[in-house]
Amino acid sequence: MTFVTRFAPSPTGPLHLGHAYSALLAHDMARDANGTFLLRIEDTDTSRARPAWETKIYDDLNWLGLTWAQPVLRQSEHLERYNSLLMQLAKDGLVYPCSCRRSDIRAALSAPQEGVTTPPVYPGTCRGRPMSSRKPGDALRLDMARAVARLDTPVTFEDNGPLHTGQHSVDADSLVKQTGDAVLGRKEIETVSYVLAAVIDDAVQEITHVIRGADLFDTTPLQVLLQRLLDLPTPTYHHHRLIRDDTGKRLAKRDDARAIAKYRADGATPEDIREMVGLASLFEQNPRE
Repeated sequence: MTFVTRFAPSPTGPLHLGHAYSALLAHDMARDANGTFLLRIEDTDTSRARPAWETKIYDDLNWLGLTWAQPVLRQSEHLERYNSLLMQLAKDGLVYPCSCRRSDIRAALSAPQEGVTTPPVYPGTCRGRPMSSRKPGDALRLDMARAVARLDTPVTFEDNGPLHTGQHSVDADSLVKQTGDAVLGRKEIETVSYVLAAVIDDAVQEITHVIRGADLFDTTPLQVLLQRLLDLPTPTYHHHRLIRDDTGKRLAKRDDARAIAKYRADGATPEDIREMVGLASLFEQNPRE
């Protein structure tokens, strides 16, 4: 089986040690499997994405010794593709317009982060509105109850990471009660949610293995559901440990002291970075998780 994986950063700040670990691990696993490592730039957040940060991503990854197949996929260049599949879900009666609080909608469009309080499950205020009632700025939400009702067979996904090893079932009841009617897109900022864009790109790039942090594990059932609804393949997942600071807190882009560029400026080598994140120079069969 061909092994294809990707590293998919957003150009909204500096890459830190956590990014280094994820990118190095994915690159090493692909090399170990004689597979392909791809780079994807997730730049649909036009309010925060900056070309300068994208340039720094390339600089840092090149400095780490990583190579990737060309061309690089930039999400901002494929909005029409995302919106086309979003409209497919709408045509199937699975999406409805929502005019509820924009702050909640903006938060829902981003990838989740460990330690960030998630908003309460959406109560369905706008559920049942027809697409014909959509107004400028309205979000589009997935009618979760209708979506899971389309599942005529059990839906599962495999995780071969050390934290969630095994076969996992997508729990329809949990999606309805705990995830709720997820925001999938918003016309005003011409973008779709992280979960939908990633699902589409993973299929387009023929990703066989998604290697990412454990903080994204809880988004996987929703993404697998979207894969089933759009008739897209489900890759194997590998959710790895997170790199934390001295207090045990997950690193974020605001942690400039942990930025790769800072270590570079202070004279660190790529081998030093590998040592800091617990990866040997060559991929270990059982990396320290």
